[in-house]
Amino acid sequence: MSGPALHPMTQAPEVPLPQPSEEDGEFILFAAHEHDVKFIRLWFADILGTLKGFAITVDELEEVLRNGASFDGASVTGQARAEETDMVALPDPSTWQILPWRPSENAVARMFCDLRTPDGEAAAIDSREVLRRSINRASDLGFTFYIAPEIEFYYIDPKTKQPLDEAGYFDQTSADLTGTGLRRETVLALEGMGIPVKHSHHEVSGGQHEIDIRHMNALTMGDAVVTYRVVVKEIAAQQGVHATFMPRPFNGRHGSGMHTSMSLFEGDRNAFYDEDDDMRLSGTARLFIAGLLRHAAEITAVTNQWVNSYKRLAPGLEAPVYASWSLGHWGDLIRVPAYRTGREGGVRVEYRAPDAACNPYLSFAAMLAAGLAGIENGYPLPEPLRGNVYELSDSERASHGIDRLPSTLDEAVRLLEKSELMREALGDKAMDSFVRNKRIEWESYIRTVTDYEVDEYLFRL
Repeated sequence: MSGPALHPMTQAPEVPLPQPSEEDGEFILFAAHEHDVKFIRLWFADILGTLKGFAITVDELEEVLRNGASFDGASVTGQARAEETDMVALPDPSTWQILPWRPSENAVARMFCDLRTPDGEAAAIDSREVLRRSINRASDLGFTFYIAPEIEFYYIDPKTKQPLDEAGYFDQTSADLTGTGLRRETVLALEGMGIPVKHSHHEVSGGQHEIDIRHMNALTMGDAVVTYRVVVKEIAAQQGVHATFMPRPFNGRHGSGMHTSMSLFEGDRNAFYDEDDDMRLSGTARLFIAGLLRHAAEITAVTNQWVNSYKRLAPGLEAPVYASWSLGHWGDLIRVPAYRTGREGGVRVEYRAPDAACNPYLSFAAMLAAGLAGIENGYPLPEPLRGNVYELSDSERASHGIDRLPSTLDEAVRLLEKSELMREALGDKAMDSFVRNKRIEWESYIRTVTDYEVDEYLFRL
């Protein structure tokens, strides 16, 4: 029987059809029968990128594939919940997968859903729809947008709340036996769900790890990142370990980023590659970089959406603080990896601000919107920085046109609110909902007395 492949994550179209075909439905019903699937989890992300969903039984599957399933749309609004509102979750058949950590008898599958209003319109607050709109805009310009993230996280002991090991960068020693085993099982589970893995290794700090996903189109990658976070946590929990994507969970240790490599393709041709350029960067790539630099500050609230995100975006932690670009320095916001002969398709732009806890759909949409703005408006690009941006004085950075990124969530949200680019990219409803959530978080934070303040002032004043 024909239909979508059992590993669709590497094959999904750039913009899935809004309505499943009869053939798709027949294939899913057949696959459910063949794999003894009893429950199907219908997944979607709220405005903050948190995985939400509900389960149906296989007896309801045919009807839900045809007409979707109604649910309370207030679950999509994050912390800024309003009155209940009806919404419809319409499954995307290309995302059908069996959950490998669940029993094979009465198995559990999942599908990501597009969110619709009861009258069939796309829900403006649907993160997937926000990204789809940005993808469509790139498509109108002749581009396909590809993403390859490097996602970091910590394994911690849930009892002590401390890192699980004290191994170091790329260590392959007995100090990391548990982490190595967990990474192995996680990679197997990811690839079993059709998510291709490029690398996995121990990161710089004790307890910190990284698994890198091979490049895919942006919408499929958004689903993959959400799935990745679930798989990492589920595999760890089976061994009594907690995995966290908190941007910076520990003092004296590095934060967990999601360095994001991006490229635009025109058909099979990498639009970022130019063999006649010394850096092998095309004019399109340079304009894309210029757009990212110009709009970096106003998109930071989306790529780094938590109060804790700004404890990572600090000097000395290999995370960017300034909107600079270079051909290799790890501290710059944008890094262009060295070109390897014969690897034209691998020429890409790496944006290093996002952290592992962002909403990937909104973050990819924001970065794409900024890059496309550079292409459409012909922004000028300064020469790449040859030295260390942190060794320059403020006046030297100013002379290079290098601005500082926001240093708090409050500052970042204020810049986001003023951004016409981001309002157009996210849409009014998604933008306003996101901002309301971040205002709630910031106001809660500034009312909270931290351990630092108690230790610093309680007996001193």
